[in-house]
Amino acid sequence: MGSGRPRSLHGRRRVAAILLPLLLAACGTREPGPTATPALWLVADEDTQIYLLGTMHALPRGTDWRGGKVDTAIANADELVLELSPGEAAQAGSVFRALAPRTAPLAMHERLPPAALAGYRALEASGDPFGGDALDDWAVLVLMGQRAARNAALSSSDGVETGLTAMFEAAGKPISGFETARAQLYLFETLDPATQRTLLVNAASDAKDAVNDVRKLTAAWSRADVAALEAIVNDDIDAVPDARKAIITDRNQAWSAWIKRRLDRPGTVLVAVGAGHMVGTDGLPALMEAAGFDVRRVQ
Repeated sequence: MGSGRPRSLHGRRRVAAILLPLLLAACGTREPGPTATPALWLVADEDTQIYLLGTMHALPRGTDWRGGKVDTAIANADELVLELSPGEAAQAGSVFRALAPRTAPLAMHERLPPAALAGYRALEASGDPFGGDALDDWAVLVLMGQRAARNAALSSSDGVETGLTAMFEAAGKPISGFETARAQLYLFETLDPATQRTLLVNAASDAKDAVNDVRKLTAAWSRADVAALEAIVNDDIDAVPDARKAIITDRNQAWSAWIKRRLDRPGTVLVAVGAGHMVGTDGLPALMEAAGFDVRRVQ
């Protein structure tokens, strides 16, 4: 399986942003922290309102993201829809451990060119060994994203999904998910080997900047800077078109189809998925608007 030379490093950022929710262990206690005002959209017809909230799955400790219209959406919503239901999210770690191993080990120095290998080793040295020789390329990428988030002092216990789940459970409101943990991880497991290798080489080649990249992504999300989010998340993702189709486009199409069906029933719904799924021409707001629905940016 050849490594290839990546044309861009931005595609790696997008994939890492999606992978972070799956394996970050909740830790720490909530303390006062920074304030965030994330972007929020509303899709509505005569008797249905569906809020679209772009989330960060892990955030600096104590981040307060509930102000403004987000608090209104939480209060008004009859139900919450996430990428993974709480039960499925709890299974993600065990599903990862089942899918991640290679059929036969392959040393990382045989997968990565020297500069990329140096970046990989430096990131690995910031914590426990990744054990990458025994893992598929996509699984190594997951662990690198996890490590970058931890090094950036982000915590999933302060992520949006964790907070929303606690609030909706306390209110006795139903919570569901678009996907199962296995289906979500299988998107990466089934990427062709060349695409996996390109993503891994991209990530390792710029691993020294991974913490700053995560912080920039978090800052753009916190100030609802959709243009900056799109630049960070989607720039040059077409360098890995198979990954874009599987991880972004196909999922957004499926989720937008669900939203269209849900508009046939009255009520108020809060849909909260990774912020990267909200930006660009194949983001959920754009897809719903292109389908002729009333979409308003409310924050």
